Amino acid sequence: MTYGFIGLGLIGGSLAKNLKKNEPGCTIMALTSSSETCRKALSERIIDLACESPEDPHFSECDILFLCAPAEKNIAVLPVLSKVLGRNCLLTDVGSVKTPIHEAVEQMGLGAQFIGGHPMAGSEKSGLDNATDHLFENAYYIITPTNTVPQERIEQFKALTMSFKAIPMILDPKEHDFITAAISHLPHVIATSLVNTVHDLDSHDEHMKTIAAGGFRDITRIASSSPDMWESICLENSSNIARVMDTFLDRMIEARDHMCSGDGGYINQMFARGRDYRNSFGFASHGLVRPSYRIFCDAIDESGAIATVATILAVNGISIKNVSIIHNRAYDPGVIAIEFYDRKSMKKAVALLRHHRYTVSENE
Repeated sequence: MTYGFIGLGLIGGSLAKNLKKNEPGCTIMALTSSSETCRKALSERIIDLACESPEDPHFSECDILFLCAPAEKNIAVLPVLSKVLGRNCLLTDVGSVKTPIHEAVEQMGLGAQFIGGHPMAGSEKSGLDNATDHLFENAYYIITPTNTVPQERIEQFKALTMSFKAIPMILDPKEHDFITAAISHLPHVIATSLVNTVHDLDSHDEHMKTIAAGGFRDITRIASSSPDMWESICLENSSNIARVMDTFLDRMIEARDHMCSGDGGYINQMFARGRDYRNSFGFASHGLVRPSYRIFCDAIDESGAIATVATILAVNGISIKNVSIIHNRAYDPGVIAIEFYDRKSMKKAVALLRHHRYTVSENE
């Protein structure tokens, strides 16, 4: 198989790495916006060939071409690609908004060759440096076929997503955009707005920032995502996000009014309803931002405390993604917070540390 990529960031790079892992003999070519990214991808053998432009004749050899650039760039390149692609090449994208590119594909007469894709995986970090060959494991991979693409191609593409150990789900493009507005796009707007609210209300001494605890950190983690990417998403899916936001604002106004009027019954019911619904969720899969595999270790704050814990984990082959001291324990049941790259490492670390008589709490 020969695969092509327009864009080679976190998602594109992870797809390419996965394809090379699963199909060592495949050929991968890519067009990147950064010469540094291109050099890195070639030197690490993530790709076999660097293309100079969308008109590059090598793209005509592709069996599947992934559009992994920002959505507006993916759409802008379609007129050029339509002159290069072979008739048997399957065209797909990885954008989190589907309707605009579906409309563009139909206008270009490429509907019979296009299957929209949205791997519900990612990170608050971006770029090829953060790409991994296991990014899509247990993640939903949304598939939005056109009405004219053959069913056989859809089944082939489903099989490909399953080779990434992802979970394929077929949706209508418009339904997809409304769903992601609620469960992904608006949460990013809310997280960023909350961070900016604290920024605007904080004192010159930054006391709010200094003592921000686990609850604030967890709900705002996704505010660290790429501003360029989220500008694009918010503009492309603005009508759906606005529709969901209106309902959210109604809930916020209701909460404010009942709180100010002293209606404890309403407030209690609001939290109970939210708790019960949230507890009914299954989180075996991850969305646009990967879950944080973090534990809290209760240890005496003394010289060598972190080194001792780190040594226990290191000698047992467990890699640590991040480690920090917790100074506000309002939500965090431990003084040392340790984050891991995957759930398996986290579970192994918990067992080891408990074996060494540490009190450990998990927080996925």
